[in-house]
Amino acid sequence: MKGDHLLVAFAFWVLASSFASAYDPSPLQDFCVAINDTKSAVFVNGKFCKNPKLAIANDFSFSGLNIPRNTGNQVGSNVTLLNVDQIPGLNTLGLSLARIDYAANGGLNPPHIHPRASEILLVLEGTLYVGFVTSNPDNRFVTKVLYPGDVFVFPLGLIHFQFNVAKTNAVAIAALGSQNPGVITVANAVFGSNPPINPDVLAKAFQLGKNIVNDLQKKFGGNNK
Repeated sequence: MKGDHLLVAFAFWVLASSFASAYDPSPLQDFCVAINDTKSAVFVNGKFCKNPKLAIANDFSFSGLNIPRNTGNQVGSNVTLLNVDQIPGLNTLGLSLARIDYAANGGLNPPHIHPRASEILLVLEGTLYVGFVTSNPDNRFVTKVLYPGDVFVFPLGLIHFQFNVAKTNAVAIAALGSQNPGVITVANAVFGSNPPINPDVLAKAFQLGKNIVNDLQKKFGGNNK
């Protein structure tokens, strides 16, 4: 009889532990609208899996990350992301990799967030001024100047950036804790949304004149007509 009580108590403990530790998996997309029609549905939070017996080395590799990328754009940087789309073997492994090239004298990876990943950055060449801002209400700015061989961590979901302060090109490698980390570049999202955000909203939020907001929306492609 005593053994039965112990068994029941153990079963309740296991059940309670299961409920306490259960949670929804982290999303790998911005949103997932429920749908009953499977013909119109897509598979999310990963991809369909190949038969493991048919996997080959090329499913787990990528070549050419050593090649410098073109930084001749407005911000002077270029991000080469290797996620599950480039390396199928990353599926379900929860990580991805990126090479970031920065132009000399001010190449910038602009303020942005990764909604689904923390990031660890390794500087290979150049001198980078980096930082992130903590969440409200503190909004504390954590910053450091990095040199070749230095490493810096950007926590999940926080606004961060890298800026090349050297007279030579810079290169860094970033590892991210998701097979599809996503990226939201702050200025592009706010001033270049489609359709554009009402300029009255942005003028009040950023304490700017409406003419300045209109000009920024033109520059970022979110022009209100």
